[in-house]
Amino acid sequence: MTRSGGAIRLVRKAEVFKHVKGFQGKRKNCFTVAVRAYERSMQHNYIGRKEKKRDMRKMWISRIGNATSEHGLPYSQFMHGLVKADIRLNRKVLSEIAIHEPMSFAALVEAAKRFIGWASPKAQEQQQQQ
Repeated sequence: MTRSGGAIRLVRKAEVFKHVKGFQGKRKNCFTVAVRAYERSMQHNYIGRKEKKRDMRKMWISRIGNATSEHGLPYSQFMHGLVKADIRLNRKVLSEIAIHEPMSFAALVEAAKRFIGWASPKAQEQQQQQ
C-alpha cells in the first residue's frame, strides 16, 4: 500500500488545473508541464506584486515633481521643506492633492519654501544685481 492516496492526488491535480485553465498547449492539460507552468506563474505574480509598489512610488514622485516645478521648486527641495515644516504627508496623498486640489498644493509648496528659505534662481540674480 505504498502508493495509496488517490483522492489527495486528484485534489492536487484539480487545484493545479484550475490555476492553469487559460494557458496554451500542454501547459493547460499535461500535469507535469502544468505544474511547472503554475509554479513559474506564481513566481511572476510574487515579483509583480513587488514591482507594482515600485511603479506606484515612481508615478507619485513624477506627479509631485511636475506639480512642484510649476511653482518653481525642485522635487527634492519641496520634500526637504516639508520635512523641516513637520508636514507629514506621504507621496500618495501629495500626488492626489497635486491633481485634485491645486490650491492646497500651492499652499504646501509655499510652506516648504518658507521653511527652507527658498528663492528662485531669478530672484537670486536680482538680489545679486542690487
